[in-house]
Amino acid sequence: MFLDNPLRRLMITPAALADRLRLNSTSRVLEVGPGSGYFSLELARRVPEGRLQLLDLQPEMLAQAAQKFGGQLPGHVQSIAADACGPLPFDDASFDVVVLVTVLGELPCPKDGLASFYRVLRPGGMIAVHEQLPDPDIIWPARLGHLMTGAGFRPLGRQGPKWNYTALFEKPVSRGAEQSR
Repeated sequence: MFLDNPLRRLMITPAALADRLRLNSTSRVLEVGPGSGYFSLELARRVPEGRLQLLDLQPEMLAQAAQKFGGQLPGHVQSIAADACGPLPFDDASFDVVVLVTVLGELPCPKDGLASFYRVLRPGGMIAVHEQLPDPDIIWPARLGHLMTGAGFRPLGRQGPKWNYTALFEKPVSRGAEQSR
């Protein structure tokens, strides 16, 4: 299974991804589609006084992620099984950062998912989308930029080559600053 394959570290390590996210110890992070928790441990380590919320459609994946923590999630980490394309079970502006690693291309309704992420992200908050080969559902940078700006996000930059990159976007602070949704 590629999710836990040691060769995955050649693409991006959990620490390298976390370094790109501008986290601080009190950040509130939503990790969408954490799979087996490959990045979750590092994200949790970076936000000890904050919150890491794991959201996955498959309860089995959340159980695998919990195993990365020794079977018991720390107090500042929660998990919930929910559909990222439906209404998310969180209040508006609940998160500082939303993280998706090779997830957006798998959503049958990426526009609905982005609308939900926009709602739960605080104004000025950041959404990070990491895409890489060999994911068959990779979203290439130009298409991702179009999807994200169409959903109202403002581009902040991209790190990495187009076949293995992290793109950062911001939810504008004021409605007047965002593009039409």
